[in-house]
Amino acid sequence: MSKPLVAVVGKPNVGKSTFFNKVCGGRISIVSDMPGVTRDRIYADAEWLGKKFTLVDTGGIQFKSDDIMFKHIRQQAQLALDLADVILFFCDYKTGLTAEDLDVAKLLRKANKPVVLVVNKVDNFLDADLSDFYSLGFGEFFPIAAEQKQGLGDLLDSVIAHFPPQDDAEEADAIKIAVVGKPNAGKSSLVNKILGYDRTIVSDMAGTTRDAVDTPFTYNGANYLIIDTAGMRKKRSIESDTVEQYSVMRALNAVRRADVCLIVLDAAEGLSEQDVKIAGYIHEQGKPSVVVINKWDLIEKDTHTVELFKKKLSADLAFMDYFRYITVSALTGQRVGKLMDEVNYVYAKSTFRCSTGMLNDVVTDAVRAVEPPSKNGRRAKIKYATQPSTQPPTFVFFTNNADLVHFSYRRYLENYLRRAFSLDGTPLKLIFRDGSDKEE
Repeated sequence: MSKPLVAVVGKPNVGKSTFFNKVCGGRISIVSDMPGVTRDRIYADAEWLGKKFTLVDTGGIQFKSDDIMFKHIRQQAQLALDLADVILFFCDYKTGLTAEDLDVAKLLRKANKPVVLVVNKVDNFLDADLSDFYSLGFGEFFPIAAEQKQGLGDLLDSVIAHFPPQDDAEEADAIKIAVVGKPNAGKSSLVNKILGYDRTIVSDMAGTTRDAVDTPFTYNGANYLIIDTAGMRKKRSIESDTVEQYSVMRALNAVRRADVCLIVLDAAEGLSEQDVKIAGYIHEQGKPSVVVINKWDLIEKDTHTVELFKKKLSADLAFMDYFRYITVSALTGQRVGKLMDEVNYVYAKSTFRCSTGMLNDVVTDAVRAVEPPSKNGRRAKIKYATQPSTQPPTFVFFTNNADLVHFSYRRYLENYLRRAFSLDGTPLKLIFRDGSDKEE
């Protein structure tokens, strides 16, 4: 059974993201005084008194703005309301009750869901006059100061009281998929196509996705979490201490916590220097990946087009020659179905584990085929190898002298292991040590 969903809604700048971050224990939503910073719905798991739930932060709802982005935000908030089990309606004590609050209240009454009214930014509970907020028609409400974590306990007690009975059985761990790339490569469109509904804002405006947006979903009976990230421009193009800078930091963090990364390219633009840098970061983090060549439907093709594109990838991504790629169209859905097969394939490779006996048989064959070169009259000897961990598959080689193992021979051993165990799609980590003490 999935966790209950709690949606946090209200007009802009009432402290929704601050509350979200305090409850979830991390700076997951971007907090800023700039209206419209939270554009998509931001998900995170939370727990209170043993009850697990998913909290959803939404963009501030504005009804009278004709700005196309605020129309997108209203659509995203409406989708959150449709999916939610409990709705937290946030108002701001310092600005008082406004016409915008009344508009939001009217929307929430149509949702036919449990609504808990929250009056935020109440610094002094004893002297505060909160009587105006009864006119919203939701009965009792909860005054809090989210920044100081005051009043959160009583509020969360009320929230979990609305939950349906929960199955305490542990949910299977989800495979986390980070979707990364430059702005306007079609990441959000691809995420929406995979999920089958409009989960994130799609716009021709570069930089539409600002936060790393998490969405859990199920595919062929398995659990996944897909993370749509902000487009990563070149560092010199991003002003310091801006929302975009924090968004890129969030995207890099999404790579670090992901199990699989989808590197989305715009087929019309080809592979750029920035795409190579993004791929390099994923490689350094030891993450399996799939290069997704999007907007393939817009390319004029002949019998050599795919092969030429692959040659270009092979040349520019020589440092990760294990890469796998797929051509898709997020717009038409072309080959998007096969993308999940690629995700599962590279994830399986990154979690590969072999026995010490089998590993040493392969290493013995590799050394027999090509002995380590000598250095200053001395030759390295590979005594044995172990595999202590996965994600990425990590192999430790014990030698007479690790300094004698030249880079080219390390590369040879990596390629030999990759061929022997069919480990494409994932980086490998090789560690060389002196001595013969086995790792546990």
